[in-house]
Amino acid sequence: MACVSFAKLNAPSSSWIGGQQSLPQRSGSSARLATRRVSLPIRAGAYTDELIKTAKTIASPGRGILAIDESNATCGKRLSSIDLDNTEPNRQAYRQLLLTTPGLGEYISGAILFEETLYQSTTDGKKFVDVLHDQKIVPGIKVDKGLVPLPGSNNESWCQGLDGLSSRSAEYYKQGARFAKWRTVVSIPCGPSALAVKEAAWGLARYAAISQDNGLVPIVEPEILLDGDHPIERTLEVAEKVWAEVFYYLAENNVIFEGILLKPSMVTPGAEHKERANPETIAKYTLTMLKRRVPPAVPGIMFLSGGQSEMEATLNLHAMNQSPNPWHVSFSYARALQNTVLKTWQGRPENVEAAQKALLVRAKANSLAQLGKYSAEGESEEAKKGMFVKGYTY
Repeated sequence: MACVSFAKLNAPSSSWIGGQQSLPQRSGSSARLATRRVSLPIRAGAYTDELIKTAKTIASPGRGILAIDESNATCGKRLSSIDLDNTEPNRQAYRQLLLTTPGLGEYISGAILFEETLYQSTTDGKKFVDVLHDQKIVPGIKVDKGLVPLPGSNNESWCQGLDGLSSRSAEYYKQGARFAKWRTVVSIPCGPSALAVKEAAWGLARYAAISQDNGLVPIVEPEILLDGDHPIERTLEVAEKVWAEVFYYLAENNVIFEGILLKPSMVTPGAEHKERANPETIAKYTLTMLKRRVPPAVPGIMFLSGGQSEMEATLNLHAMNQSPNPWHVSFSYARALQNTVLKTWQGRPENVEAAQKALLVRAKANSLAQLGKYSAEGESEEAKKGMFVKGYTY
Protein backbone atom coordinates (compact mmCIF):
# COMPACT_ATOMS: atom_id res chain seq x y z
CA MET A 1 0.00 0.00 0.00
CA ALA A 2 1.12 3.54 -0.65
CA CYS A 3 2.15 5.57 2.37
CA VAL A 4 1.72 9.24 3.12
CA SER A 5 4.61 11.43 4.24
CA PHE A 6 4.66 15.12 5.01
CA ALA A 7 6.80 17.75 3.32
CA LYS A 8 7.85 20.90 5.17
CA LEU A 9 8.20 23.69 2.72
CA ASN A 10 10.93 26.34 3.04
CA ALA A 11 11.05 26.26 6.82
CA PRO A 12 14.05 25.83 9.13
CA SER A 13 13.78 22.78 11.35
CA SER A 14 13.90 24.90 14.53
CA SER A 15 10.64 26.59 13.60
CA TRP A 16 8.80 23.29 13.58
CA ILE A 17 7.39 21.96 16.83
CA GLY A 18 5.22 18.89 16.61
CA GLY A 19 4.65 19.45 12.91
CA GLN A 20 3.49 23.06 13.37
CA GLN A 21 5.15 26.29 12.34
CA SER A 22 4.50 29.50 14.21
CA LEU A 23 3.85 32.34 11.79
CA PRO A 24 5.27 35.82 12.46
CA GLN A 25 3.04 38.43 14.11
CA ARG A 26 2.44 41.86 12.65
CA SER A 27 4.21 44.51 14.69
CA GLY A 28 1.91 47.02 16.33
CA SER A 29 -1.13 44.87 15.77
CA SER A 30 -3.19 43.31 18.52
CA ALA A 31 -4.38 40.63 16.13
CA ARG A 32 -2.47 37.40 16.26
CA LEU A 33 -2.31 34.99 13.39
CA ALA A 34 -3.47 31.51 14.29
CA THR A 35 -0.91 28.76 14.35
CA ARG A 36 -1.25 26.72 11.19
CA ARG A 37 -0.12 23.35 9.99
CA VAL A 38 1.87 23.87 6.79
CA SER A 39 2.22 20.39 5.36
CA LEU A 40 1.31 18.59 2.18
CA PRO A 41 0.52 14.89 1.74
CA ILE A 42 2.76 13.24 -0.81
CA ARG A 43 1.92 9.91 -2.38
CA ALA A 44 4.84 7.50 -2.39
CA GLY A 45 3.96 4.14 -3.89
CA ALA A 46 6.21 1.11 -4.20
CA TYR A 47 5.43 0.87 -7.93
CA THR A 48 5.69 4.54 -8.91
CA ASP A 49 8.74 4.28 -11.17
CA GLU A 50 7.47 1.09 -12.79
CA LEU A 51 4.03 2.59 -13.44
CA ILE A 52 5.53 5.61 -15.19
CA LYS A 53 7.81 3.39 -17.29
CA THR A 54 4.93 1.10 -18.26
CA ALA A 55 2.68 4.01 -19.25
CA LYS A 56 5.43 5.52 -21.40
CA THR A 57 6.10 2.15 -23.04
CA ILE A 58 2.45 1.81 -24.05
CA ALA A 59 2.36 5.43 -25.21
CA SER A 60 5.24 4.96 -27.63
CA PRO A 61 5.31 6.56 -31.11
CA GLY A 62 3.37 4.78 -33.83
CA ARG A 63 1.79 2.25 -31.48
CA GLY A 64 -1.52 1.75 -29.70
CA ILE A 65 -3.63 -0.82 -27.86
CA LEU A 66 -5.46 -3.87 -29.16
CA ALA A 67 -8.55 -4.36 -26.99
CA ILE A 68 -9.62 -8.01 -26.88
CA ASP A 69 -11.18 -7.89 -23.42
CA GLU A 70 -14.72 -8.76 -24.45
CA SER A 71 -16.57 -10.82 -21.86
CA ASN A 72 -17.35 -14.41 -22.75
CA ALA A 73 -20.92 -13.41 -23.59
CA THR A 74 -19.83 -10.61 -25.92
CA CYS A 75 -17.15 -12.75 -27.52
CA GLY A 76 -19.92 -15.25 -28.12
CA LYS A 77 -21.89 -12.62 -30.05
CA ARG A 78 -18.86 -12.00 -32.24
CA LEU A 79 -18.38 -15.71 -32.87
CA SER A 80 -22.06 -16.24 -33.62
CA SER A 81 -21.76 -13.67 -36.42
CA ILE A 82 -19.57 -16.22 -38.25
CA ASP A 83 -21.68 -19.22 -37.10
CA LEU A 84 -19.30 -20.43 -34.40
CA ASP A 85 -20.46 -21.73 -31.01
CA ASN A 86 -19.46 -19.81 -27.91
CA THR A 87 -17.06 -22.37 -26.43
CA GLU A 88 -13.72 -21.88 -24.70
CA PRO A 89 -11.78 -23.64 -27.50
CA ASN A 90 -13.33 -21.30 -30.08
CA ARG A 91 -12.61 -18.21 -27.96
CA GLN A 92 -9.06 -19.45 -27.45
CA ALA A 93 -8.58 -20.10 -31.18
CA TYR A 94 -9.72 -16.60 -32.09
CA ARG A 95 -7.57 -14.87 -29.51
CA GLN A 96 -4.61 -17.02 -30.48
CA LEU A 97 -5.06 -15.85 -34.07
CA LEU A 98 -4.87 -12.24 -32.90
CA LEU A 99 -2.02 -12.49 -30.41
CA THR A 100 0.28 -14.66 -32.54
CA THR A 101 0.12 -12.37 -35.58
CA PRO A 102 3.73 -11.99 -36.78
CA GLY A 103 4.98 -8.41 -36.58
CA LEU A 104 2.06 -7.17 -34.45
CA GLY A 105 4.39 -5.54 -31.92
CA GLU A 106 5.54 -3.02 -34.51
CA TYR A 107 2.15 -1.31 -34.29
CA ILE A 108 0.66 -2.56 -31.00
CA SER A 109 2.18 -1.66 -27.62
CA GLY A 110 -0.45 -3.16 -25.31
CA ALA A 111 -3.22 -5.76 -25.40
CA ILE A 112 -6.19 -5.68 -23.02
CA LEU A 113 -7.22 -9.23 -22.14
CA PHE A 114 -10.27 -10.75 -20.50
CA GLU A 115 -9.50 -12.76 -17.34
CA GLU A 116 -9.96 -16.07 -19.17
CA THR A 117 -7.41 -15.05 -21.81
CA LEU A 118 -4.82 -13.86 -19.27
CA TYR A 119 -4.56 -17.43 -17.95
CA GLN A 120 -4.79 -19.22 -21.31
CA SER A 121 -2.05 -20.62 -23.53
CA THR A 122 -1.73 -21.34 -27.22
CA THR A 123 -2.66 -24.79 -28.47
CA ASP A 124 1.02 -25.76 -28.36
CA GLY A 125 1.31 -24.73 -24.70
CA LYS A 126 2.86 -21.25 -24.74
CA LYS A 127 1.25 -18.77 -22.34
CA PHE A 128 -0.45 -15.87 -24.09
CA VAL A 129 1.39 -13.52 -21.72
CA ASP A 130 4.71 -14.88 -23.00
CA VAL A 131 3.54 -14.55 -26.60
CA LEU A 132 2.94 -10.86 -25.94
CA HIS A 133 6.27 -10.38 -24.16
CA ASP A 134 8.09 -11.85 -27.15
CA GLN A 135 6.56 -9.11 -29.32
CA LYS A 136 7.30 -6.41 -26.72
CA ILE A 137 3.55 -5.94 -26.17
CA VAL A 138 2.47 -5.14 -22.61
CA PRO A 139 -0.30 -7.44 -21.29
CA GLY A 140 -3.31 -5.71 -19.73
CA ILE A 141 -6.45 -6.93 -17.99
CA LYS A 142 -10.10 -5.85 -17.78
CA VAL A 143 -10.92 -5.61 -14.08
CA ASP A 144 -14.45 -4.18 -13.86
CA LYS A 145 -17.46 -6.45 -13.35
CA GLY A 146 -19.80 -4.73 -15.78
CA LEU A 147 -22.64 -2.24 -15.71
CA VAL A 148 -25.76 -2.46 -13.55
CA PRO A 149 -28.73 -0.08 -13.07
CA LEU A 150 -28.01 2.97 -10.89
CA PRO A 151 -30.86 3.47 -8.38
CA GLY A 152 -32.08 7.04 -8.11
CA SER A 153 -30.86 7.99 -11.57
CA ASN A 154 -32.51 8.70 -14.90
CA ASN A 155 -32.38 5.08 -16.10
CA GLU A 156 -28.57 5.19 -15.99
CA SER A 157 -25.87 2.70 -15.03
CA TRP A 158 -22.92 2.36 -12.71
CA CYS A 159 -19.91 0.05 -12.94
CA GLN A 160 -19.37 -2.61 -10.29
CA GLY A 161 -16.16 -4.40 -9.33
CA LEU A 162 -14.41 -2.52 -6.50
CA ASP A 163 -15.07 -5.31 -3.99
CA GLY A 164 -12.03 -7.59 -3.97
CA LEU A 165 -10.28 -5.51 -6.63
CA SER A 166 -7.04 -5.17 -4.68
CA SER A 167 -6.54 -8.91 -4.24
CA ARG A 168 -7.57 -9.63 -7.83
CA SER A 169 -5.18 -6.96 -9.13
CA ALA A 170 -2.31 -8.47 -7.13
CA GLU A 171 -3.00 -11.85 -8.74
CA TYR A 172 -3.19 -10.32 -12.21
CA TYR A 173 0.18 -8.67 -11.63
CA LYS A 174 1.68 -12.05 -10.64
CA GLN A 175 0.29 -13.53 -13.85
CA GLY A 176 2.09 -10.86 -15.90
CA ALA A 177 -0.47 -8.07 -16.40
CA ARG A 178 0.99 -4.57 -16.14
CA PHE A 179 -2.00 -2.36 -16.89
CA ALA A 180 -5.73 -2.49 -16.23
CA LYS A 181 -8.99 -1.30 -17.75
CA TRP A 182 -12.24 -0.20 -16.11
CA ARG A 183 -15.07 0.93 -18.37
CA THR A 184 -18.02 2.93 -17.18
CA VAL A 185 -20.47 4.84 -19.35
CA VAL A 186 -22.33 8.15 -19.47
CA SER A 187 -25.49 8.54 -21.55
CA ILE A 188 -26.38 11.93 -22.99
CA PRO A 189 -30.02 11.06 -23.80
CA CYS A 190 -30.43 10.15 -20.10
CA GLY A 191 -29.26 13.56 -18.95
CA PRO A 192 -26.72 12.71 -17.80
CA SER A 193 -27.68 13.16 -14.16
CA ALA A 194 -25.22 14.65 -11.67
CA LEU A 195 -25.50 11.40 -9.70
CA ALA A 196 -24.41 9.28 -12.67
CA VAL A 197 -21.47 11.55 -13.48
CA LYS A 198 -20.27 11.58 -9.87
CA GLU A 199 -20.64 7.81 -9.54
CA ALA A 200 -18.68 7.24 -12.74
CA ALA A 201 -15.89 9.61 -11.67
CA TRP A 202 -15.61 8.27 -8.12
CA GLY A 203 -15.59 4.63 -9.25
CA LEU A 204 -12.87 5.32 -11.80
CA ALA A 205 -10.76 7.15 -9.22
CA ARG A 206 -11.02 4.38 -6.62
CA TYR A 207 -10.18 1.76 -9.25
CA ALA A 208 -7.21 3.82 -10.45
CA ALA A 209 -5.76 4.20 -6.95
CA ILE A 210 -6.19 0.48 -6.20
CA SER A 211 -4.62 -0.49 -9.52
CA GLN A 212 -1.56 1.70 -8.95
CA ASP A 213 -1.10 0.28 -5.45
CA ASN A 214 -0.83 -3.15 -7.07
CA GLY A 215 1.52 -2.23 -9.92
CA LEU A 216 -1.06 -1.88 -12.70
CA VAL A 217 -1.29 1.25 -14.85
CA PRO A 218 -5.01 2.13 -14.87
CA ILE A 219 -6.75 3.01 -18.10
CA VAL A 220 -9.37 5.58 -17.11
CA GLU A 221 -12.41 5.15 -19.37
CA PRO A 222 -15.69 7.00 -18.89
CA GLU A 223 -17.25 6.25 -22.28
CA ILE A 224 -19.73 8.88 -23.42
CA LEU A 225 -22.06 6.80 -25.54
CA LEU A 226 -22.81 7.70 -29.16
CA ASP A 227 -26.53 7.10 -28.63
CA GLY A 228 -28.74 10.14 -29.26
CA ASP A 229 -29.58 12.83 -31.80
CA HIS A 230 -27.71 15.68 -30.07
CA PRO A 231 -25.24 18.00 -31.85
CA ILE A 232 -21.48 17.89 -31.33
CA GLU A 233 -21.65 20.99 -29.08
CA ARG A 234 -23.74 19.02 -26.57
CA THR A 235 -21.21 16.17 -26.58
CA LEU A 236 -18.43 18.67 -25.87
CA GLU A 237 -20.38 20.17 -22.97
CA VAL A 238 -20.98 16.76 -21.38
CA ALA A 239 -17.42 15.54 -22.00
CA GLU A 240 -15.97 18.61 -20.30
CA LYS A 241 -18.22 18.07 -17.28
CA VAL A 242 -17.38 14.38 -17.02
CA TRP A 243 -13.61 14.80 -17.35
CA ALA A 244 -13.56 17.70 -14.88
CA GLU A 245 -15.25 15.45 -12.33
CA VAL A 246 -12.96 12.51 -13.13
CA PHE A 247 -9.75 14.48 -12.62
CA TYR A 248 -11.09 16.06 -9.44
CA TYR A 249 -11.61 12.63 -7.88
CA LEU A 250 -8.37 11.22 -9.30
CA ALA A 251 -6.56 13.99 -7.44
CA GLU A 252 -8.62 13.39 -4.30
CA ASN A 253 -7.50 9.75 -4.38
CA ASN A 254 -3.81 10.68 -4.83
CA VAL A 255 -3.57 8.97 -8.22
CA ILE A 256 -0.25 9.56 -10.01
CA PHE A 257 -1.17 11.23 -13.30
CA GLU A 258 2.13 10.20 -14.92
CA GLY A 259 1.16 6.57 -14.30
CA ILE A 260 -2.27 6.48 -15.93
CA LEU A 261 -3.65 6.30 -19.47
CA LEU A 262 -6.97 7.69 -20.66
CA LYS A 263 -9.46 5.99 -22.96
CA PRO A 264 -11.95 8.71 -23.91
CA SER A 265 -14.66 8.81 -26.52
CA MET A 266 -14.05 11.14 -29.42
CA VAL A 267 -16.27 14.23 -29.35
CA THR A 268 -18.80 13.57 -32.10
CA PRO A 269 -22.47 14.33 -32.73
CA GLY A 270 -24.96 11.73 -31.52
CA ALA A 271 -25.20 8.76 -33.88
CA GLU A 272 -28.75 9.77 -34.85
CA HIS A 273 -28.02 13.47 -35.37
CA LYS A 274 -29.08 14.74 -38.80
CA GLU A 275 -25.66 16.16 -39.62
CA ARG A 276 -22.45 14.10 -39.58
CA ALA A 277 -19.14 15.72 -38.68
CA ASN A 278 -16.02 15.39 -40.77
CA PRO A 279 -12.69 14.25 -39.23
CA GLU A 280 -11.36 17.81 -39.01
CA THR A 281 -14.38 18.94 -36.98
CA ILE A 282 -14.20 15.92 -34.70
CA ALA A 283 -10.49 16.53 -34.16
CA LYS A 284 -11.09 20.21 -33.37
CA TYR A 285 -13.78 19.53 -30.75
CA THR A 286 -12.00 16.54 -29.23
CA LEU A 287 -8.69 18.34 -28.84
CA THR A 288 -10.50 21.36 -27.40
CA MET A 289 -11.98 19.14 -24.72
CA LEU A 290 -8.65 17.48 -23.95
CA LYS A 291 -6.73 20.76 -23.72
CA ARG A 292 -9.33 22.18 -21.34
CA ARG A 293 -9.51 19.16 -19.06
CA VAL A 294 -6.49 16.83 -19.27
CA PRO A 295 -3.18 17.72 -17.56
CA PRO A 296 -0.08 17.37 -19.76
CA ALA A 297 1.38 15.04 -17.10
CA VAL A 298 -0.84 12.26 -18.48
CA PRO A 299 1.36 10.33 -20.96
CA GLY A 300 -1.21 8.79 -23.29
CA ILE A 301 -4.71 9.35 -24.69
CA MET A 302 -5.82 6.01 -26.18
CA PHE A 303 -9.16 6.62 -27.90
CA LEU A 304 -11.97 4.09 -28.10
CA SER A 305 -13.77 3.69 -31.42
CA GLY A 306 -17.27 3.45 -29.95
CA GLY A 307 -19.05 1.95 -32.95
CA GLN A 308 -17.36 4.00 -35.67
CA SER A 309 -16.35 2.18 -38.83
CA GLU A 310 -12.76 0.99 -39.07
CA MET A 311 -11.94 3.77 -41.53
CA GLU A 312 -13.77 6.50 -39.57
CA ALA A 313 -11.86 5.70 -36.40
CA THR A 314 -8.56 5.84 -38.28
CA LEU A 315 -9.38 9.06 -40.15
CA ASN A 316 -10.41 10.82 -36.94
CA LEU A 317 -7.24 9.72 -35.16
CA HIS A 318 -5.16 10.93 -38.12
CA ALA A 319 -6.85 14.35 -38.00
CA MET A 320 -5.99 14.73 -34.31
CA ASN A 321 -2.31 14.15 -35.04
CA GLN A 322 -1.83 16.88 -37.65
CA SER A 323 -0.18 19.12 -35.08
CA PRO A 324 1.81 18.42 -31.89
CA ASN A 325 -0.12 17.46 -28.75
CA PRO A 326 0.96 17.52 -25.10
CA TRP A 327 0.22 13.79 -24.92
CA HIS A 328 0.66 10.68 -27.06
CA VAL A 329 -2.69 10.63 -28.91
CA SER A 330 -3.37 7.09 -30.08
CA PHE A 331 -5.88 4.24 -30.16
CA SER A 332 -7.32 1.45 -28.03
CA TYR A 333 -9.66 -0.18 -30.50
CA ALA A 334 -11.63 -3.41 -30.34
CA ARG A 335 -14.14 -3.69 -33.19
CA ALA A 336 -12.27 -1.08 -35.27
CA LEU A 337 -9.29 -3.46 -35.36
CA GLN A 338 -11.13 -6.78 -35.41
CA ASN A 339 -14.18 -6.47 -37.65
CA THR A 340 -12.51 -7.34 -40.97
CA VAL A 341 -10.28 -9.88 -39.21
CA LEU A 342 -13.25 -11.84 -37.90
CA LYS A 343 -15.04 -11.87 -41.25
CA THR A 344 -11.87 -12.98 -43.01
CA TRP A 345 -11.25 -15.81 -40.56
CA GLN A 346 -14.74 -17.38 -40.52
CA GLY A 347 -13.48 -19.91 -37.98
CA ARG A 348 -11.49 -21.84 -40.59
CA PRO A 349 -7.85 -22.84 -39.96
CA GLU A 350 -6.96 -22.24 -43.62
CA ASN A 351 -7.99 -18.56 -43.21
CA VAL A 352 -5.80 -17.79 -40.19
CA GLU A 353 -2.93 -16.32 -42.21
CA ALA A 354 -5.25 -14.10 -44.26
CA ALA A 355 -7.01 -12.93 -41.10
CA GLN A 356 -3.70 -12.06 -39.47
CA LYS A 357 -2.72 -10.05 -42.53
CA ALA A 358 -6.03 -8.18 -42.22
CA LEU A 359 -5.19 -7.36 -38.60
CA LEU A 360 -1.79 -6.03 -39.63
CA VAL A 361 -3.41 -3.83 -42.28
CA ARG A 362 -5.66 -2.20 -39.68
CA ALA A 363 -2.92 -1.97 -37.03
CA LYS A 364 -0.54 -0.34 -39.52
CA ALA A 365 -3.23 2.10 -40.67
CA ASN A 366 -3.79 3.26 -37.11
CA SER A 367 -0.06 3.39 -36.46
CA LEU A 368 0.26 5.77 -39.42
CA ALA A 369 -2.72 7.76 -38.10
CA GLN A 370 -0.98 8.11 -34.74
CA LEU A 371 1.98 9.56 -36.59
CA GLY A 372 -0.28 11.80 -38.69
CA LYS A 373 0.68 10.01 -41.93
CA TYR A 374 -2.41 7.93 -42.80
CA SER A 375 -4.12 7.93 -46.20
CA ALA A 376 -7.53 6.31 -46.79
CA GLU A 377 -6.60 5.46 -50.37
CA GLY A 378 -7.22 1.79 -51.09
CA GLU A 379 -9.41 1.10 -48.04
CA SER A 380 -11.84 -1.78 -48.48
CA GLU A 381 -15.61 -1.42 -48.51
CA GLU A 382 -15.74 -3.53 -45.33
CA ALA A 383 -13.56 -0.97 -43.52
CA LYS A 384 -16.08 1.75 -44.37
CA LYS A 385 -19.08 0.02 -42.76
CA GLY A 386 -20.29 1.60 -39.52
CA MET A 387 -20.60 -0.60 -36.43
CA PHE A 388 -22.81 1.53 -34.19
CA VAL A 389 -25.39 -0.50 -32.26
CA LYS A 390 -28.01 1.46 -30.31
CA GLY A 391 -27.90 0.56 -26.63
CA TYR A 392 -24.76 -1.54 -27.17
CA THR A 393 -23.64 -3.57 -24.15
CA TYR A 394 -20.78 -5.95 -23.54
